[in-house]
Amino acid sequence: MPLPDTFYCAQQINIPPELPDILKSFTKAAIRTQPKDLLQWCSAYFNALAKGECLPVKERLEMNVATQKTDTGLTPGLLKILHKQLSPKETCSKEDVQLKWKALCLPMEQLEALLSLGSFDSKINWMEFFALGCSALGGTLISSMKYACEILTTDEEGGPSRIPFDTFSHLYTYLAQLEGEDKAEDHTETFLHSLMPLM
Repeated sequence: MPLPDTFYCAQQINIPPELPDILKSFTKAAIRTQPKDLLQWCSAYFNALAKGECLPVKERLEMNVATQKTDTGLTPGLLKILHKQLSPKETCSKEDVQLKWKALCLPMEQLEALLSLGSFDSKINWMEFFALGCSALGGTLISSMKYACEILTTDEEGGPSRIPFDTFSHLYTYLAQLEGEDKAEDHTETFLHSLMPLM
């Protein structure tokens, strides 16, 4: 037997007063972030919102400049989201990184490559992983450090992108060691020493 049609009037439907603001913020976040898998990203967004965690949202829209063949998935905006979510702890679990990576709809192959390159086990030093993410964006050591400075700076956009010297030194030294150049340690010390008067 079919159910009778039910008609509701406006007085019977209770809409929470905060719903329009939540939906407006969500819509703006989705437009700025442009997730590849909207449903997966929505789940991560509302999970983080419910738990009071950092939302997986870019600060501004990034235009895709990569082609389909060379697109790695990771962008400076997405790496900045990961940094905001995972940097409060010095080390994080591999599972946490995988969960946040997947929530941003990034390719798991790229994550596995970064984890392998850094020889990480179940515990990951976040700043070292962050450095590898910058390396994936930049390709060269100097370009990688440029991305690191732009992502980590608290300066206004368009400013000098300054970061603490200790942070710069740690990231630069880590990436230089991974490059494995001959006399990398001497070169690294000379380069960092040359920056000291500027800091």
